[in-house]
Formats: sequence, C-alpha cells, structure tokens
Amino acid sequence: MSKRAARNAWRVLGAVALVSAMSSPAAAQAPALGDLSRKEAERRKAAPAPKKAYTNADLPESARVAPVPAPAPSASAPVADATPQAAEEAKPQGEERDEAWWRTRVAQLREELRRNEVFLEALQSRINALSADFLNRDDPYQRAKVGEDRAKAAAEMARVTEEVAKGRQAIADLEEDARKSGVPPGWLR
Repeated sequence: MSKRAARNAWRVLGAVALVSAMSSPAAAQAPALGDLSRKEAERRKAAPAPKKAYTNADLPESARVAPVPAPAPSASAPVADATPQAAEEAKPQGEERDEAWWRTRVAQLREELRRNEVFLEALQSRINALSADFLNRDDPYQRAKVGEDRAKAAAEMARVTEEVAKGRQAIADLEEDARKSGVPPGWLR
C-alpha cells in the first residue's frame, strides 16, 4: 500500500469517526416512540370532552326544517337511485342506517384510507433506500437483485396509490349518499 493510499484510508476513517461522533448525541436526545405515545395518550385524557352534537331531534317542532323534495328524474337520467327513497330501497334488508351506522362507516373508511396512506409513505421510503443501494452496488448480481426488489416495491406502490384514490372516492361517495339521504353533517365527523 502506498503512502497516498494509506493517507486516504486514514482520512476516510477519520471522517467516518467524526460523523458518527456528531450524530450519536442527537440520536440520544430524541425521545423514544413509546414515550411520545404515552404523552399523547395523557394529552387526550386531559383534553375536554367534545360538546354535544345537536340534531333535528333537539330542535323544537316549529324550528325543524322539512327535507327538500328530490327533483323529478329527467328522461335521460336512470330512474334507479334518483331519490333518497330509492337509495333506502336499494340497501339490504334489516340494515338500519342510523347515526351509529353512519359514524361507524365513515370511521372505517377513514381508517382504511389512513392505513393506506401510511403504507404508501413507507413504500416510498423503501424505494428511495433501494435506489440509493442500487447506485452504491458494484457487483452486477447484487445490483440486479436490488433492482428487482425496487421494481416490486414500485409495482406495490402503484397498487396502493390506486387504493388511496379509491378510498378517497369511497369517502366522497358516502358523504354524497349521506347528503342525499338528509343525514346531518355532524354524523360524519
């Protein structure tokens, strides 16, 4: 090994030691995920309870608003699902669409959307890491393996992106269905 190569090796070793020494205090000061979740749980317990949600049932009879009648269907529009009554008839027998049903359904859709969005972010991070790993590999076999993994992750990301779009559309459809059925907006929060 020449003097120049030895000097370069010591420089690289020194730079690695300097970077690791500088990053370790920052990592030691970061709070653990468990600590953050405990603090958030305590904050939620200490938060005031939500105020009462008012519905039409809470209003006096004279202040209640009658539902707006649906417009007459046009000749070109399909007759099915043209009115809220048609939507009520289309639902399965025995299904009661009360406040609890609407709240549960919108919560399920939002939770599914949230999970898909988090998974999408994780896939993007994985693709970024695999791209960096691909560029840093010299061995063609390892590089090909990393490239395959990156392609699989990209395909999965495309699928999850579609799921996120479908989830957002499902929430929008549910809100529109609720509006047509005369459901108070507070039931969907």
